[in-house]
Amino acid sequence: MSLTLYFHPLSNFCQKALIALYENGTPFKPHLVDLGDEKQRTEFKKIWPVGKFPVLRDDANGKTIPESSMVIEYLDVHFPGKTKFVPADAELARQVRQSDRFYDWNMNLQTQKIVTDRFRPAGESDSIGVEQARTLMQTALGIVDKEMAAKTWAVGDVFSMADCAAAPALFYANMVMPFADTHKNAAKYLDRLMQRPSYARALAEAKPYLSLVPTASNEGAKRG
Repeated sequence: MSLTLYFHPLSNFCQKALIALYENGTPFKPHLVDLGDEKQRTEFKKIWPVGKFPVLRDDANGKTIPESSMVIEYLDVHFPGKTKFVPADAELARQVRQSDRFYDWNMNLQTQKIVTDRFRPAGESDSIGVEQARTLMQTALGIVDKEMAAKTWAVGDVFSMADCAAAPALFYANMVMPFADTHKNAAKYLDRLMQRPSYARALAEAKPYLSLVPTASNEGAKRG
C-alpha cells in the first residue's frame, strides 16, 4: 500500500484529510499518532520534524505531504476519484481555496485555541486568547449562516475541499459554542455534512475521544 496517513482521529485537521480519503475510497494505511506519548512523538518527527499532523506519506513516489489542504490537493492530482476536491476551473478553484482557508483560519484554529487551553497547567490559561477566539468564531458563523441560506455546499452544489474543512470546523464549533438556535442555516449545513458518509465515518472513529473536547457546559464551569 503506497499511502500512509499519520494522524489522530480527534484532530479537526486530520478529520479534514480523512474525509477526502474516505470520500473516494482511496486505499491507505492509517498510522495513529499520540503526540502526548514521547516515543510516538519522537518517531513521528522522523517523518515530519515540525511534529504536526496530518501528514501523508506516499512511499511509491517518495513524497511526504504535510498539512491538510496540501494532502487533499495531492490526492486530487495523484489519486483522483469520483469527487474532485478542487475544480479545474480557475475561478471556482480560487473560491474553493478561499473557503477552505476561511474555515481553517477562522474556525478550526480558533476551536483548537479553546480546546488546548483546557489542558494548560493551573494558572497558565489564556482567558483573553480564548475569548478572542470565541469572538472571531461568532463572526465567522454569521458569515457562514448568511452564505449557506441559498447553497447546499460551501461552493455551489458540488462537494469540495472547502466542505472537508467546514465539517470538523462546524462540528467542534457547535460543541464549544452551540449555534443551532442562532445560526439555523449553518446548523442545517452541519447536518448535511454529518450525514455525508465520509464524514460520518471520520466522526465514528473520533467518538471514543470526544469526551476530551470541552463542551459549552463544562467549559463554562471551568471558567467559573
